[in-house]
Amino acid sequence: MREYDAVLQEIADYVLAGSIQSEEAYRTARLALMDATACALMALGKPECTKLIGPIIPGTQVPQGVRVPGTPHVLDPVQGAFAITALIRWLDYNDTWLAKEWGHPSDNLGSLLAAADYVSQQRRRYGEKPYSIRDLLTAMIQAYEIQGVLALEVSLNRRGFDHVHFVKVASAAVAARLLGGGREEVLSALSHAFIDGAALRTYRHFPNTGPRKSWAAADATSRAMRLALFAVMGESGYPTALTAPTWGFEAVVMGGHPVRLARPLGSYVMENVLFKVSYPAEFHGQTAVEAALRLHSQVKSRLEEIESILIETQESAVRIIDKPGPFRNPADRDHSLQYMTAAALVYGELTYAHYEEPIASDPRLAALISRMQVRENPEFSRDYLDPEKRSIANSIQIQFKDGTFTEKIVVEYPVGHRRRRAEAIPLLREKFATALRLVYPEQKASSIYQLVAESPSFEEVAVDTFLGLLAHPGEGIRYGRLAS
Repeated sequence: MREYDAVLQEIADYVLAGSIQSEEAYRTARLALMDATACALMALGKPECTKLIGPIIPGTQVPQGVRVPGTPHVLDPVQGAFAITALIRWLDYNDTWLAKEWGHPSDNLGSLLAAADYVSQQRRRYGEKPYSIRDLLTAMIQAYEIQGVLALEVSLNRRGFDHVHFVKVASAAVAARLLGGGREEVLSALSHAFIDGAALRTYRHFPNTGPRKSWAAADATSRAMRLALFAVMGESGYPTALTAPTWGFEAVVMGGHPVRLARPLGSYVMENVLFKVSYPAEFHGQTAVEAALRLHSQVKSRLEEIESILIETQESAVRIIDKPGPFRNPADRDHSLQYMTAAALVYGELTYAHYEEPIASDPRLAALISRMQVRENPEFSRDYLDPEKRSIANSIQIQFKDGTFTEKIVVEYPVGHRRRRAEAIPLLREKFATALRLVYPEQKASSIYQLVAESPSFEEVAVDTFLGLLAHPGEGIRYGRLAS
C-alpha cells in the first residue's frame, strides 16, 4: 500500500499522539471557547443567520443529536456543525489568525462541538465516559494548530482561494479522531478534505462581497464532519492527495507550490491567537479603528475642515480591505478599512449597527472616505510576518484645510493580541456576560457565566452537559426572532 504524503502523516500523528504540555494554551483555549460562545449567542439576533441554522427539513428532531446553543434545535452532526459555526462566525467577531494565510480558528468549533456532543451522548448509552471540556480544549488546540501552522507558509488567498479550506482540513482531522477514528481514518479524512475543492474568495471581494462570507466556514465544518463520518465508516483515503503530479492539491490549487508545515505542531497558534474584543471588524483594520478613536475627540467638531486622511497599513490589509466603496451590504462595510475608520472618526465607537442602515447612509462617512489615502508601510508588512512580533500595525494622520495636522497615531498591536492579552481578558468576560443576558433569563445567564468564566471545575464538565446548559428549552429566545 502506498504511503501517505509526509504532511498528511505529520498532521495525523499530531492529532492522534501529540501531547499538549502548555497550560497557557489550555487557559487561552478556555477563553476562546467562552469568546466563541458569546459570538454565537449574539448572532441569534440576526434573522439572516437564524434562518440558515435549523434542520434541513423544518421541525425535524434527531434523537441524541447535536444541540445548537441558544436554540431548541437538535440536529444531525453535519447540520449541527454548520449551525454552530454559522452562529460563531456571523458577526465577524470571533478570534483570528494572521499569517500568509489568515482565518478564524474558532470556526472549527462547529465540527468539534458537534462531534463531541454526538459521541458523548452515544457513550452514555453504553455506560462509557463522555468527552470532558478538557478533551474539547485539547481538540481546539489541535485544530487551531493545524489551520494556523499551514497558514504560516501556504497562502491560498494569493491563488484566489478562501482560507476556510484550512478550516475544513483541520476540522476533518480532529473530528475523525473525536468520532473514534484511528490513524488510517484520520489520514483518510485529511486526504478527502484536501481534494474536496477550495472555495473561491469571490464572496469576500468587490463587486461580489456578500453574506456567504459569514457562512463559508460553516459550510467547511459541515463538509469536514461529513468527510470524517465517511472516514470512520471505512471510506478509503487518497495517499498522494497533495503531491500527485497533474491532479494533486499542490499541482491544481497551489500552482506547483508545495504544502508545508512551517514549524512542528504543538500549541503555538492557540498561545498567539488574536481575540476580537474591541470592534466587530476585519482584524487587519482593528488597530486603524483604535487609532481613529484616539483622534475622534480632535476631529468630531471639525469633520468638514478635513482635507485628507492618510492611513498606513500592512500589505495584506491593502490587498483585502482597501475598499473605498460603493458598499452594497454590511458584509461589504465590515471588510473596508476606509469605512471602519470613517465610522470610528465620526461616531467615536464601532459596533455592528454602524454597518447597517440608517448609519450606513450617513453622508459624513462617504465624505471622509473620499478624502482617504491608503498606503502600505513596508515596516508594518515586515513586522506582520515576523514570528517574534506578529504585529498588525496601522497609522492615521489627518490634515486640515488650514494646513495643520493631527499627530500621527500608530497602533502596532490590537487589544486581544498576546502582547495585550491582559487588557483583553476583562473585555472577553464582559462580552460573554452581555451575550448570555441577551438570550437567557438572568439567573441562568449568571450560573452559566460562573461555570465557564470562573469555576475551577469547568474542565471536568462533560461536553454534552455543557451544550445541554446552552440549549434553550424552547419557549423562544429573548431576542424573539428565532422560530422554534
